[in-house]
Amino acid sequence: MSHPVIIDCDPGHDDALALLLAAGDPRLRLLGVTTVAGNQTLDKTTRNAQRILALAGATGVPLAAGCDRPLVGELTVAADIHGTSGLDGPDLDVPVAPPADVHAVELMRRLIAESPEPVTLIALGPLTNVALLLRTRPETVSRVRRIVFMGGSTDRGNTTPYGEFNIVTDPEAADIVVRSGLPVTMIGLNVTHQARTTPEIIAELNGLGTRVGRVCAELMTFFAGAYRRNFGFTDPPLHDPVAVARVLDPALVRTVAAPLAIELTGTWTRGATVVDLHHRTGRAANAEVAVGIDVEGFWRTLLEALSRYT
Repeated sequence: MSHPVIIDCDPGHDDALALLLAAGDPRLRLLGVTTVAGNQTLDKTTRNAQRILALAGATGVPLAAGCDRPLVGELTVAADIHGTSGLDGPDLDVPVAPPADVHAVELMRRLIAESPEPVTLIALGPLTNVALLLRTRPETVSRVRRIVFMGGSTDRGNTTPYGEFNIVTDPEAADIVVRSGLPVTMIGLNVTHQARTTPEIIAELNGLGTRVGRVCAELMTFFAGAYRRNFGFTDPPLHDPVAVARVLDPALVRTVAAPLAIELTGTWTRGATVVDLHHRTGRAANAEVAVGIDVEGFWRTLLEALSRYT
């Protein structure tokens, strides 16, 4: 049976491939997509999600826009990585389905309530929408199987020395999620940085001979240039699809149970994910934290899903 999921995202180049993976692999049942401000402003991330769902032929999947700013502070987008549109690179002007006339939190609540089995939330951007769902719709908590989020790291950050973008954008929301008592899985930079999009991978995407393949190759070509300019990476890491892959096949991403906390007040460390891998604090484990990845298996899974599009 397929695994029911809701994806909350802020597309974003890697979000785009994560959506295509989720919509293209029959092991998942994509109940809905919600958007949040992060990589770009909410109007742009929502438009980008519409365009990717149209590209996937998944316009029947309900989509709703959510929060346009973090719970605390102002929004800072990642235009240096994702461009002014949030999906710079390919031509994605296609007819799109309109978003639902409800807030993302309400769409999630409805989909979770209507599902005959518990739903996994896959969060690929700042955790603002998810935190609001947990705080304002507590009746849904028992129907959430697990929250799998891409964010944080057991090592260094990519936005501040110790802070990863999704968590730094809304640390208060991340804190609500990791302290919720729900099963939580963190897919951090320490693992996603191993999933590098090499020129050979881009050639395989082009080699699919489909519009989806060409768009993905163009997205990754733009992404590669941004990562070279900003981080000096030869090949860009593909973050968000790793979180989807973990739900598809847990064997692809190795995790360990560990205490996880979000730093909210540190002068230099606000937004850091504090992972007690060696259990020095005496705190109980409250999360599964990614520590390893089957890189070959990950790319095989992603390319097989993309090859299903004609």
